[in-house]
Amino acid sequence: MEFQPGEPILHLSLPVRDLEESRRFYVDLLGCEPGRVRDGFLDVFFFGCQVTLHERPAELLAPEQRGVRHFGVTLAEDLWRDLVDRLRAGGTPFLREPATDYVGTPREQLKAMVADPSGNAIELKTYKDPGSALED
Repeated sequence: MEFQPGEPILHLSLPVRDLEESRRFYVDLLGCEPGRVRDGFLDVFFFGCQVTLHERPAELLAPEQRGVRHFGVTLAEDLWRDLVDRLRAGGTPFLREPATDYVGTPREQLKAMVADPSGNAIELKTYKDPGSALED
């Protein structure tokens, strides 16, 4: 992934159970570009965000501890549908099945939520009108 000098790069670090298992999920299934690989961590570029996956199984949250903790991405509808199809084909269980919220309004959106193999929750969205994403 190429970045322009001076452009900000959002960075997120997550604990994972197993680096190879995580690489297969993020790179092979989600289609993220791999970055640095070092002893104990791996970078992937999750739709423009640098996500560093640290092999630290002791730091994982139990599902009941997750609460609202998640990260995600808003995609164009065709990309969202393709990703949801790949997740289904890969046998990934959904924490929240794909659904449409706010039907018939400018805020209409398709949403789904999955967990990576270590239980980190990932929300996937698309808006009918992307400009409405941050409106009241």
